[in-house]
Amino acid sequence: MSADTLVTLAGRTALACAPDGPRICGGDDATEVIGAALGHRVELVVLPVRRLAAEFFTLRTGVAGEVVQKFANYRLRLVVVGDVAGHVTRSTALRDFVVEADRGGRLWFVGTLAALEERLRIETLRHDAGGR
Repeated sequence: MSADTLVTLAGRTALACAPDGPRICGGDDATEVIGAALGHRVELVVLPVRRLAAEFFTLRTGVAGEVVQKFANYRLRLVVVGDVAGHVTRSTALRDFVVEADRGGRLWFVGTLAALEERLRIETLRHDAGGR
């Protein structure tokens, strides 16, 4: 099992969780990642989609809400990296959840680290230009 690492994306330091790390099945598991992020003083956590339990993608289980709320409580941005297309095609509720999350600033779903870096770059440019 590889370790979580610190990475710099568009000038921001993030905790990049290892793809083969422990699965996030609920709030307690999220707390472990949050503790590591706070220990490194980062505001951004990059979590590979394969680290999330299948229940995360079935919204009625409440797992997604519990995990996302934990990150929000600690003012940490959570970015899920990887392909969620299969999950989204099976659930319109999840599709809507992903779309709404991507409109906000606390939870994003992106396909790749390169896509995340580009999105962060655009966000920085908008912020520097005084826009939102």
